[in-house]
Amino acid sequence: MNLSASMVKELREKSGAGMMDCKKALVESNGNMEDAIDWLRKQGLSAVAKKSNRVAAEGLIGISINEAQGAMVEINSETDFVARNELFQNFVKNCSNLVLSHKTDINALKKLPFPDTGRSVDQELNNNIATIGENMNIRRVEYLEVSEGVMVSYIHNKITEDLGKLGVIVAIESQAKQSQLLNVGKQIAMHIAATSPKALNIDDLNSDLVKREREVLIDQAMSSGKPKEIAEKMVQGRLQKFYQEVVLNEQVSVIDGETKIKDVINKLSKDIGAEVKIKDFKILKLGEGIEVAENDFAAEVAATAGIK
Repeated sequence: MNLSASMVKELREKSGAGMMDCKKALVESNGNMEDAIDWLRKQGLSAVAKKSNRVAAEGLIGISINEAQGAMVEINSETDFVARNELFQNFVKNCSNLVLSHKTDINALKKLPFPDTGRSVDQELNNNIATIGENMNIRRVEYLEVSEGVMVSYIHNKITEDLGKLGVIVAIESQAKQSQLLNVGKQIAMHIAATSPKALNIDDLNSDLVKREREVLIDQAMSSGKPKEIAEKMVQGRLQKFYQEVVLNEQVSVIDGETKIKDVINKLSKDIGAEVKIKDFKILKLGEGIEVAENDFAAEVAATAGIK
């Protein structure tokens, strides 16, 4: 059939979907506008484009774990209200389950079939955007596994089971029984949630981060009147304090306030007679790093009411 540009334009304006999607919808529906809109809705494409530029910094962190694997996703929405929507919660749960079962990254996740829908994850996301009426975004995905040991997790500001505003997964490596590792593992996960370490060990720290911190410390010392060579020597001690703030194994446990995490692990190893090691950890904070405009609500109301 022959499609006119005006038909595609009209469908775009009505649906908010992309030009190529509108063209395909019209072909599939033999040029019937209402059928084309229904086709777009079934594909989860209608009303998506109009919302795609709106900031989504709320939402949920979802976690799925088993004995040897852990997965975590951050899926954003525009408002906190949506986080309490059952449809949205089920979407987040299913996404974390898919990451766990497929050991996948974010791009691969979006292409996976979403359970019981006949749509991909990305299409289901678009369908939810059209249904709920807010922009949404699958922002981050994390996955960990351990061959021997235990996987532990922690959710802070929990909305419902395994869904909340901050999530942590920790891989504890050991040949000991899982029951011997779980308690300390949970404490470490809670510690990570409280302190947000940047790395597991000093050697794992981003070199640019360390370089920037070193330069700042040298500048601080020199601004107090110290010669550069003296300032550089002083920095070594100050860097150790920096490591204690941002490196998990160097941090003091928030549980007892006096024992370094590496010493907590060493003590556990001695107590159970088997070597224990933190293999890795991941932490996700909802909306971290997303710039959100500060709106003056009173000014918005006044503007809407025409008040000067």
